[in-house]
Amino acid sequence: MLLELTGVTVRYGGGGPAAHTALDAVDLTVAEREIVCVLGPSGSGKSTLLRVIAGLRRPDAGTVRLAGRDQAGVPAHRRGLGLMFQDHQLFPHRDVGANIAFGLRMRGTGRDGVRARVAELLDLVGLPGAARRGVASLSGGEQQRVALARALAPSPRLLMLDEPLGQLDRGLRDRLVVELRRLFRTLGTTVLAVTHDQGEAFALADRVVVMDRGRIAQSGPPVAVWERPASAFVARFLGFRNVVDAVVRDGAAETVWGRVPVPAGSPSGPARLLIRPAGVRVGAAADRAAGGEGEGEGGARDALRCAVMARTFRGDHVVLLLAPERGPELEAVCRLREAPEEGAVVPVAFRAEETVLLPAD
Repeated sequence: MLLELTGVTVRYGGGGPAAHTALDAVDLTVAEREIVCVLGPSGSGKSTLLRVIAGLRRPDAGTVRLAGRDQAGVPAHRRGLGLMFQDHQLFPHRDVGANIAFGLRMRGTGRDGVRARVAELLDLVGLPGAARRGVASLSGGEQQRVALARALAPSPRLLMLDEPLGQLDRGLRDRLVVELRRLFRTLGTTVLAVTHDQGEAFALADRVVVMDRGRIAQSGPPVAVWERPASAFVARFLGFRNVVDAVVRDGAAETVWGRVPVPAGSPSGPARLLIRPAGVRVGAAADRAAGGEGEGEGGARDALRCAVMARTFRGDHVVLLLAPERGPELEAVCRLREAPEEGAVVPVAFRAEETVLLPAD
């Protein structure tokens, strides 16, 4: 294991009334060549975690090990880590080549070695021949690539990224995240990134770690975290709105929206229920479900009725915000041609395969 955190705790404000625990007994591992993305809202401890690993903040308790060696007392510049921040932190008075070469020269790499490594990295990040360009002449995406090349230049054993694409527009961010994953796979780089952007994390990572108030709320492969959130907090953080209290009995969940079918074998008792937007059947689809068409669908004879409050166009589908006759608002997804108009009142039914039981609060 390349990185191991055991019981890492960081407190701010001493023991007074303003005390704040930024990290609360965090255990985390990162394997060689693994790409791990840490997700969480502001204040969840993501950036503090990076600072502790980098040696920029001493933990109040716990240990950080790199390749099995305890890092207590090891200064940041001797940990063999690469750091890349959201604001790039390039030297504006130096050209691209000098920015990339900075870490190499600090390590005493010879001039020919520096020149060859800079050229190699510029090719890797898609900026061949840009060594003599001024930093001010670069676009935001190009500056991001130079910052990445500089972080990779000394061949760090662990590359750490803090909101690496946060200042870029959505289209450029989507393109770069695909390029980054391909590049890290090519180089065999071990990566630990923190971000608040779910799309970025799920596109980049082999494993996603969701943090909540200084603790790890869930860790796992992106698909597993997306399909099976571990708690109502994780579900809501991932953008799912349809979460309510429920009591499961006889193969269905009793909710404020009525009886909702749940997957076969679901345990009985109190729970929190997540219904994915794709599992909310609207209009004609709900009528078909009520008529018994389609295995695993429910809503039966007295389907819930909802008013369409808003429609959001998403290309080949529409996201609907629904106001039910009882209970909180619902979010649904349907095909563009089947989407009802705003103001329409439509029947709603639910699909068991799109429901997830969460622990009761």
